[in-house]
Amino acid sequence: MPAMSSLPWRTAAQRNTWPRLLMSTPQLLALLCVYWALSANRAFLSGAQSALQAGPARVAGLIALLAVLHFLMLAPFVWHRFAKGLLAGLALVAALASHFTQQLGAVLDPSMMRNALHTDWPEARELLTPSLWLHTLVLAAPVWLLLAQVQLRAARPLRAAGAWAMALGLGVLLLALQFQALAPLMRNHKSLRYQIVPAAPLWSLPRSLVVHGSAAPREREHIGLDARPGPSWVPGGKPRLLVLVVGETVRAASWGTRSLPDGKTRSTTPLLDAEPDLLRWPAVQACGTDTETSLPCMFAPVGRRDYDEDRIRHQQSLLHVLARAGVKLKWLDNQSGCKGVCEGLPAETLSCHGGRCLDDALFDRIPEAIERARREGGTQLLVLHMLGNHGPAYHRRVPEGFAPYTPACRNDDLSRCSQAEVANAFDNALRHADALLAQAWQRLRAAQDDLDTALLFIPDHGESLGEHGLYLHGMPYAVAPREQTEVPMLLGISPAWARARQWKPECLAGLPRQATRHDHLFHTLLSLLDVQTTLQEPVWDLLQGCRA
Repeated sequence: MPAMSSLPWRTAAQRNTWPRLLMSTPQLLALLCVYWALSANRAFLSGAQSALQAGPARVAGLIALLAVLHFLMLAPFVWHRFAKGLLAGLALVAALASHFTQQLGAVLDPSMMRNALHTDWPEARELLTPSLWLHTLVLAAPVWLLLAQVQLRAARPLRAAGAWAMALGLGVLLLALQFQALAPLMRNHKSLRYQIVPAAPLWSLPRSLVVHGSAAPREREHIGLDARPGPSWVPGGKPRLLVLVVGETVRAASWGTRSLPDGKTRSTTPLLDAEPDLLRWPAVQACGTDTETSLPCMFAPVGRRDYDEDRIRHQQSLLHVLARAGVKLKWLDNQSGCKGVCEGLPAETLSCHGGRCLDDALFDRIPEAIERARREGGTQLLVLHMLGNHGPAYHRRVPEGFAPYTPACRNDDLSRCSQAEVANAFDNALRHADALLAQAWQRLRAAQDDLDTALLFIPDHGESLGEHGLYLHGMPYAVAPREQTEVPMLLGISPAWARARQWKPECLAGLPRQATRHDHLFHTLLSLLDVQTTLQEPVWDLLQGCRA
């Protein structure tokens, strides 16, 4: 019999100890799968409910199916010995992923995950908002508390296999009951499948890693080996300088003059509108909806019309072809790199104290490029890769105090602002780009006495600002809204450059402005810089109609 003095101590310990929950690994996993189906899949359920016009019974069936499918997917990997650690990690994944699907309408497909992997720290830091941490804590903390209190029973393989078999039977039954509605839903709304959490990131991340890993070791295929200067390259002739500005996240829907919901009219490009000699393409079909996809595609011979991601990523770009012909070029970057487009070529990434530079630092290098062209002669190309309107922190893309449109969102967390405030902040960044581009053209025009100059501005992709519940960019191309796939384009050519190519001003002014795509960039730049190669397809040259 134990000593009486020990009884009070043991009783007190028992009173101060939380009761332990005794569960098997399949039971714990099943409980969490139900929890994630209910808490982390609001974006998927909302989209499915809207598409199906579903009532409460159908939504309940979808929740049950989500829970069962997650159990079937995870059970073979959640073993007794490592169960708590794996489930704690999955809770974090589910919480983070659901924040982006619910708050921004993100679609977590392999392309989006690959884009996230290539995000630099300044860009990622802007996404680490208080609402992200709060959302993560609210969804993940209950799971972590549960795991701390659960005591797992010893593993019994036969019972685990039986549980998986029962789940399979239930899943087949639920799928059969809803197949008629789910089949067209998954076929017509493919993006919804990449909003299922945590399944979508668990499926997409390994695929994006495989693509990235297989891309790394391969040498790029050389293209345009026959590239050579055209007849307008006269030895000792007037130097030429083209400034190619690759914009970031500029959508055609907000560029230029448009009508607002209140009936007023707004122009985000008043300074450029005052330049009559600039050629304008109001809506160019982009190659992709994110920089990681679009930038290599823009500088590839085939672009989007015959899109082959593996081929594009393992070929040299337009810049290599131009350099092979003798064009002296340099890439200046204020974003997250050239994505292989400038690999092995002269390139520089800007760095400013305290983080990202404003794009002013890019455009301040134009006078230096003008002097270098005068000094070195020949044909020069300066590529400026802007930070532009990259979200969500649109207010950080402009100088302090620059706010033509108010009230403007000044929060990195767009959910804390109204849609009108987000649009104002985006438009303020466009006005800043308008000022930079207008000043660049004026500088180039002022140098035309002893230098032939040209300016080409073309962004990589657009942006959603709350339309259809979507923010930012990166939607799968097949279902992306036009706000993410249509961008503007500007081209200015000095009169002397045009005369050297025998392009008449009235012909240039009358060039078709419709059905323009990123696919035209490769072939139009070859024509503009007069570089001859069998890669060029005249039908995709926007200037072809003005050739003598």
